[in-house]
Order: sequence, then structure tokens, then C-alpha cells
Amino acid sequence: MLETTIAAIRPADETAMAAARELHGRLTKPAGSLGALEDLSVRLAGLAGACPPPLPEPAAVAIFAGDHGVHAQGVSPWPQEVTAQMIGNFLAGGAVVNAFARQAGASVTVVDVGVATPLSAGPVPDPAVLDATAPAPAVLDPAVPRLVGASVRRGTRDLAVTAALTRDEALAAVQTGIRIADELIDAGARILLTGDMGIGNTTPAAALIAAFTGVDALDATGRGTGVDDPTYAHKVGVVRAALARHAPDPTDPLGVLAAVGGLEHAALAGLILGAAARRTPVLLDGVIAVSAALAAAAFAPDAVGAMVAGHRSAEPGATVALRHLGLEPLVDLGLRLGEGTGALLALPVVTGAVRVLHEVATFDSAGVAEK
Repeated sequence: MLETTIAAIRPADETAMAAARELHGRLTKPAGSLGALEDLSVRLAGLAGACPPPLPEPAAVAIFAGDHGVHAQGVSPWPQEVTAQMIGNFLAGGAVVNAFARQAGASVTVVDVGVATPLSAGPVPDPAVLDATAPAPAVLDPAVPRLVGASVRRGTRDLAVTAALTRDEALAAVQTGIRIADELIDAGARILLTGDMGIGNTTPAAALIAAFTGVDALDATGRGTGVDDPTYAHKVGVVRAALARHAPDPTDPLGVLAAVGGLEHAALAGLILGAAARRTPVLLDGVIAVSAALAAAAFAPDAVGAMVAGHRSAEPGATVALRHLGLEPLVDLGLRLGEGTGALLALPVVTGAVRVLHEVATFDSAGVAEK
């Protein structure tokens, strides 16, 4: 599945991009007056191979959830059980991501790709939804969050001690992300939004960012949920030691994910690759998403053409990763929540950029004089 997905990813369509630039020049506005929105709409035309590109609606948020063995190193003050408890909150519609998704009319799919706490014994309203063989939805329902059980293992191993995953486990998670992308697009989604949940997941994200970009652990590591100075220094040390122990090779993205990644990171990389293969945009959320995007780009450099940076996370590694990918975030609000919240806030910007090409009159059609 991974090989065929990568093989389906193609460069942007230059003819469609040229047509979008030419159309922008004929719309009733000064040339270039929409700034980055014009560049975005041109990129999306190149991705779709059409001008104008399809409107990015309906939107679907995919929240991949997993736990991390490195939590045992004391890198987060939050108990690991919060991952499962927050899944219950997502399904009940009570999280920030749910509020923002309702505002945007986006569906929410939660994927258990590696939660340590058995969900059937805790926060899940109906254990039957954990059946991984359940059929994919025929249509997306923004009113009802959906849970998919696709656990590869109950949390990763401790990356400070050993490889977080085997290559087969990392591959299984990547392929889960590809499958979810296909399911959501087949159900009608025209843009996918990345979401994540996993206590301690900013530690593997920092390790991934350092591994793929070559920066020092200090530059890739942030405070996550807001750790104090001693915990932050310890976290940087954990990341630095893990990189020294495993020496991950950035030209081997599956190996990097296995050595220092998380199951949700690997699945998000798969989601991005799956969307790119289907020429569907992916709106990236915060530091977890952009660390996964680095892996996706290492698998298939042309996958960057499907990526839209939703926001600039307050985590320093996010800026490092975006710079490496050559992406400029649409909004910068100092967010560091995750879940998909920043991507959802940026969604109207993406929609507006495309809607201009669909709905704004040209000088000729409107009878407006050009300069």
C-alpha cells in the first residue's frame, strides 16, 4: 500500500497553476492584492490539476491518538490516562476541536492507533465502535464524531531506551493513515485536517524534527503542555540522548519513525501521503502534524504540494519544520493545543482563497475599467 501510494504522488500541474495566475490577473482587484491567498489558490490549482480548483468542502478532521513509552522519563506532568479520557471527550463533543469543527461544519474522526488505556473499559460510549472491520462511512456526518479502532500496539516503547517501534509497526501505522485518507475522501471530503492526541507526544515530535532537519535538540524541543524549567531541560536531554542512541537516517523515513516517532506521527504521515496521492489538500495543524509532514516529504517530496500550513505553533520545532518544508503558516495565534484546532481556525482562509477563483467577476464580465 505504501509503495503504490508514493508512486501515485505527482508534481503540481504547471498548466493549471499558470491558468490560476492568469485568472487572478483578470479579476476585479489590483494584481497581487490578496497576497498569500493568491499564492495559495495557485498551489491548490496545481494540486488539483484544474483552475479553479474544487472548493475545499466538506472538510474532515482526522485525530490520531496514541501513547508513548517515553512518558516514563517524566517529560510531561500529565498522566498518560488523559489520552483515553480526551478521546471520550472528543466523542462526547466537549473538546475545543469539537467546538471549532461545529463552527466550520467539519466532521471529526478519531482513530485509536496506539492508546495505552483500553478504551472499551473507560471513556468510549459504545465499545462496538472499536471494531476495526466496521464499514467506512458512505457520507460524512459533522454532527456525530466517529471512532475507528486501529491500534497497532498499546503505546510505543520508550525511545530513550530502545526503538519506539519496529519497522513493521511503523509501517502498519503509516498504512492506517493512508486508509483513513482514502475512506474520508471516498465519503466526500475535499480537504483533510490533521489532528492528534497523545500525552507526551511533543517529545517524539521534537526528535523527528531534529532527525529530519539536522537542528540541535534544543532548537526542536518546546515546553509542550507547559513544563517548568527543570522538566524542559530534562526533556531536551532525553531528545538529544535518543538521537545519539539511534542515529536515525533522514533518508530512511520509516526507520526514523520507528526509532523515535509515535504511532500518531506515523499515521499522520500516512494520511498526508494518502491525500497527496488523491490530489486532495491537507491542512496541517501544529507541531505533531508538521513533524509527521517531514516524514511524508521524506517518503515523497512532491507530497509537500498537498500540504497547507494552518498555523504557527508556539512550539519552536514547528517553525523549524515549516521552514524546512518551505511552508508559510496562514495564522499565528500562539496556539499549542493540538487536536486539529489551529487547522480548523485556518480553514475559512483556505476556502476563501479558492472561492475567489470561483466567484469573483473579471474586469470584462463586470464592465469594470482596468488601469
